[in-house]
Amino acid sequence: MDTDMHYLQLLSQSFPNIAEASTEIINLEAIMNLPKGTEHFLADLHGESEAFQHVLKNASGNIKRKVNELFGNDIRESEKKELCTLIYYPEQKLELIKAQETDLDDWYRITIHQLVKVCRDVSSKYTRSKVRKSLPEDFSYIIEELLHESLSDSDKAAYVSVIVNTIISTGRADDFIVAICNVIQRLAIDQLHILGDIYDRGPGAHKIMDTLRQYHSWDIQWGNHDILWMGASAGNNACICNVLRLCLRYANLATIEEYGINLVPLATFALDTYGDDPCEEFMPKVLADNQQLDEKTSLLTARMHKAITVIQLKEEATVFHRHPEWKMDDRCLFDSIDYERGICRINGKDYEMKSCHFPTIDPASPNTLTAEEKDLMDKLHHSFRISEKLHKHIRTLLSHGCMYTVTNSNLLFHASIPLCDDGSLKEVEIYPGQRYSGKALMHNIGMMIRAAFESGVDKELQVFPRDYARDFFLYLWCGKDSPLFDKSKMATFERYFLKDKETYKEEKGNYFKLRDSAEICDRILDAFEVKGNVRHIINGHVPVHASKGENPIKAGGRLMVIDGGFSEAYHSETGIAGYTLVYHSRGFQLVQHEPFTSARDAIVRETDIKSTTQIVEMSAHRMLVADTDKGEELRTQVADLKKLLYAYRHGILKEKRS
Repeated sequence: MDTDMHYLQLLSQSFPNIAEASTEIINLEAIMNLPKGTEHFLADLHGESEAFQHVLKNASGNIKRKVNELFGNDIRESEKKELCTLIYYPEQKLELIKAQETDLDDWYRITIHQLVKVCRDVSSKYTRSKVRKSLPEDFSYIIEELLHESLSDSDKAAYVSVIVNTIISTGRADDFIVAICNVIQRLAIDQLHILGDIYDRGPGAHKIMDTLRQYHSWDIQWGNHDILWMGASAGNNACICNVLRLCLRYANLATIEEYGINLVPLATFALDTYGDDPCEEFMPKVLADNQQLDEKTSLLTARMHKAITVIQLKEEATVFHRHPEWKMDDRCLFDSIDYERGICRINGKDYEMKSCHFPTIDPASPNTLTAEEKDLMDKLHHSFRISEKLHKHIRTLLSHGCMYTVTNSNLLFHASIPLCDDGSLKEVEIYPGQRYSGKALMHNIGMMIRAAFESGVDKELQVFPRDYARDFFLYLWCGKDSPLFDKSKMATFERYFLKDKETYKEEKGNYFKLRDSAEICDRILDAFEVKGNVRHIINGHVPVHASKGENPIKAGGRLMVIDGGFSEAYHSETGIAGYTLVYHSRGFQLVQHEPFTSARDAIVRETDIKSTTQIVEMSAHRMLVADTDKGEELRTQVADLKKLLYAYRHGILKEKRS
């Protein structure tokens, strides 16, 4: 009772009397009866910033759906396309329209009324207070008036018309259209969930992070590629090498350059060390037509690629030897090469090398860095550690992210939950003597990741030592029992250096073998204490091969895999350009996207991403806020406020003037 009284006294500071407590109860009860906000799920963006921006702007087709519902056959298809494109790219589309339109004032008048109608629809599931907070300061009052008045009301028709005409006559039409289009984009999605892998392959991860830093409400479940960049930022040299290797492999250095990472020392070292090496196995994979490299640039990139790969494998071996408990010594394959014969022995079998040109390797101590390699790594380490923009983005990932999330009866994580052969949750040792499975495993890995960035913390308060946590990023990237990897091995060495393609095979872990089972998915959902009659696991990581008939809906609807290949590197495998998921008040819709051409095409030719919507699950009734986790929170708040009312009315607490 003392605890309750202490809490009620604190609550009374916010609601000092019966009138204010009652008003808040009325407000919360009303909010619970609004339709559930729309959630948007994306995964495996892999630096494809233009496609990401477009999917964000069109809310995976949600805005187009609303425009079709609102206007039906009242306006032509071409007009609907123009309206949608205007909503997605208002500044750019306005410039094109103004250059072509003969009666601009009339176009402004019609378009503003159409935009107000769309904005009224997307704002209808929110309180006036929440809508007001999303409005731009310059037009807050005007938009609010237009949203709550209508031309159909004869008493207000002239009032509305004068507002619109005055916007046009004062030369503010362009600014108003841009403002209301941004409000529509903002209100179309209530919560954005990113299921990992913002980084690597594509050129615009930094642009995605800049967008997310400004986004109104989002969370991320870290992916293996995010963890790699986090490890590099924390100063893990093996992660730094992996980051650079992947950037060089796909000839995508834009993000590295944006973060101010100086690659001149690497280029100089590569030319000095591998200047006579054709580096055929290291030629960059150029994905976009506009990214074609000339021969000289390709060769330099390949030599830098080989240089950092050799250093990476040495750095990894050093960490693996430092942590025998990880049981990854078998991945130190420079130890297994017969350098004279050009043979590598793996599991008692000899494999022929593609080439055996390793000028920086001493066969007597193959994993030791040369003086020049060590000097290079010191410079690269320093460059990553002092990058202010990189650290700002990594702090954003830390503040918005975790290994998993449970929200509205959905369990979100990037890749897998380690399982034993029989489908039971597997215990994984993440620190000597500390073994965890399921929810505890994911939670403690999250604690480990954060420990790598803690500075000035009392060592007695640290759950995991900072140096160990920094090393552990490498295990998360390529460790057999890592929930972000979950394969038998990462065959980096084999793919670059061995001829026999059988050695390239990476056997997937039990989660990927057993996830089609409804029983297994229910077991995982139970372990994470996911409540609700209809529960789901939602993850990405492994591209869905739609072209081969693979279904992203698995285990009788309990599991949804939404990585269909945002990255251009996967398009030839998947046949599509990714899945996204929309969860609105009427249920789940899975959206399958075709490859995105460019923002310019979208603006000039009005080519939206061609998408196919699959209704996964529709609710028997329209879901309300009361049916969500937020509703549970609000019910608790209402119960507490009712206790406060009781205390006021029975003299237990005295009312105060507000």
